[in-house]
Amino acid sequence: MAGPGECVSHWIAATRPKTLLLATSPVVAGVALAAAQTGKLAPFTALLTLLASLAIQAGTNLHNDAADFERGTDTADRLGPPRATAQGWFTPDQVKMGAYLAFGLAFAVGVLLTLRGGWPIVALGLASLAAGWAYTGGPRPIAYGPFGEVFVLGFFGVAAVWGSHYLQTLASGPDAGLVGLALGLPAAAVLLLNNYRDRETDRAAGRRTLAQVLGPAGARWLYAALLLGPFPLFLASGLPGRPALTLAALPLALVLIRRLWYGPDGAALNPLLGATGAYQALLVGLLALGLALGPALAPALAG
Repeated sequence: MAGPGECVSHWIAATRPKTLLLATSPVVAGVALAAAQTGKLAPFTALLTLLASLAIQAGTNLHNDAADFERGTDTADRLGPPRATAQGWFTPDQVKMGAYLAFGLAFAVGVLLTLRGGWPIVALGLASLAAGWAYTGGPRPIAYGPFGEVFVLGFFGVAAVWGSHYLQTLASGPDAGLVGLALGLPAAAVLLLNNYRDRETDRAAGRRTLAQVLGPAGARWLYAALLLGPFPLFLASGLPGRPALTLAALPLALVLIRRLWYGPDGAALNPLLGATGAYQALLVGLLALGLALGPALAPALAG
């Protein structure tokens, strides 16, 4: 039986900490955009938004862990990092309970956020919770078809940035949607790469992901497009500050594309998954810096 310390480490691993960066990045981008446009920041609201996003991501990961094991997709010899249920650290019911607790935390924080954002945040929050469950739950899980990347683009890109921006400004505009689209592309690339690595085991388990539909060559081309896609969106935008600063991430994008095209396959792709998530975070950091250099930013704090 695992000791308390090992048990805690297993729970932390089950939430997949490296993927939590994908939940953090769009919130930071939405808040940075709002601050650049208004010269104001609501820090408590920003922290609650980040907590809700992290809880939804963790709940989705935990539910995915248990559901994939029950469907026979994940076994102890999977190519990816160890999964809690497949490794026997916890039972499927225990992992599902962890997922429900995370979703419950997101719901509770969401209630506080609705006091500021009103019905648009109610609708967005409920849709995000439902999508987190439906990703691997229900009779037709999103993750088992070719639309997983669209799900990530929508919820971990457009919706997350728009919601974070709206909670700061209480106003809606095209800039938040454009930034969400641009940052959702590399987030979708993470999932595409994950499914590219697992294409053979997924096929054996009855999953028909986009990587399988496109084939290996098509998936590699799409990965390249998803990593390069943010640059024309940022450069053609009317964002304040200096969005062209994001071009500093272009060399890393080219390195990652080359690694997928000419590097080893299978489990050797696991470091590339983490690097792709870090690439999205770098884009966010450069975008936030470019926005901060704009004349609209002021040090005022509100809320």
